[in-house]
Amino acid sequence: MKKNNLLIPGILAGIIILLIIAVFYFVNKTKQKEKEIAEVVEMMSFDKQQVEKEFEDLTTEFDGYTSTIRNDSIFKLLEKEKTKVQQLLDELRITKSTNSRRIAQLRAELATVRKIMVHYVNQIDSLNAENKVLKTENKEVKRKFQEASQTVDQLSKEKETLNETVNRAAKLDVSNFSMTPLNNRNRKVGLFSQIANLQFNYTIAKNITASPGNKTIYLRIMRPDDEVLTKSPSNVFHFENKEISYSAKKDFEYEGENLNDVLYWKVEEIIQPGTYRADFFIDGNRTGSFQFVLKK
Repeated sequence: MKKNNLLIPGILAGIIILLIIAVFYFVNKTKQKEKEIAEVVEMMSFDKQQVEKEFEDLTTEFDGYTSTIRNDSIFKLLEKEKTKVQQLLDELRITKSTNSRRIAQLRAELATVRKIMVHYVNQIDSLNAENKVLKTENKEVKRKFQEASQTVDQLSKEKETLNETVNRAAKLDVSNFSMTPLNNRNRKVGLFSQIANLQFNYTIAKNITASPGNKTIYLRIMRPDDEVLTKSPSNVFHFENKEISYSAKKDFEYEGENLNDVLYWKVEEIIQPGTYRADFFIDGNRTGSFQFVLKK
């Protein structure tokens, strides 16, 4: 009995020691497990931060491309993908870092969006390359067009100059002008009071450049007071984009050789003494201008 009493405390002490060892073991095991869990949580948080950064970087890339793209259709597609990235990023931020499954899914969706963006970027680069080629070709076309325009302008100027030269060369000239005052019997008179007709003699000079055929010569007599002698207000002809009065006219056939001819003005008004001017017009050109004096 005494012996048993001695064994019981020893057994209890052993059990207590075993319990202490077990507790110590399980405490250490729990701490190690907590440490491992904390490390896993930290890794998950870091992984989530990395995914967030990837989303943010992709959003920045989208901003860079959408601010420079000029193609409306690609711009709309990029904007759509950019909105999707922002929505995924917003979801990621509220997702717990321990939800590794959803984070992995979001990362996979991010990879898909990035592939789509790369496809659009390649399209943009291709369009930019095509635009560059088109711009180069456009510059070359513009350069050739400008050269052609300059050539056309030069040819037009040369043609205009040539036409002016030809027109001047083809212009008929009136020369050998003389005026003879006549009485009512068509005889030359010297007395101012007896003048009944004015006879204008002239020569249309030879010109092989001028076109032959039927023509009309207009005589325009200007009085000393610069009024035109005319029989009717309707006696007008076209000259330099306007209608002007004439005193007398005559149709003739021109064959390129010298042509001596005469025109008459019948005096039916009170004539003034002084210096008169006679202008001749053919084919819309002033072909001669001469002065004569009527004295009392």
